[in-house]
Amino acid sequence: MIPNPLFTRTVPTPAWGYPALAVTAALAGLLLATYVRTGASADDRRPRRMGMLGGLLGFFAVGCPVCNKLVLLAIGTSGALSIWQPLQPLLAVVSVVLLAVATVRRLAGEIACPAA
Repeated sequence: MIPNPLFTRTVPTPAWGYPALAVTAALAGLLLATYVRTGASADDRRPRRMGMLGGLLGFFAVGCPVCNKLVLLAIGTSGALSIWQPLQPLLAVVSVVLLAVATVRRLAGEIACPAA
């Protein structure tokens, strides 16, 4: 998405791509920060799975539809442009929702940070 000399995107980045990347990155960072603990941790499997799925969907949502080898192998170039590309905004929304719910669930059990 970010222009650089190492990789060129064959399909232009849509207008919603940059905000989706920023929100996904911010939520993923907040969620990841909740896993840095010093005491005993509870086993919260559901938020962990939702966070991982949200991050993966965010990756697929903002990526170039014809640069994604998995999508190309599954449905081909024409399928990537006619089927996958219209689904990407929906994937971005689902990704943000999953990451937000996972973050809220992780933070729901936190009461206060211990003083160092």
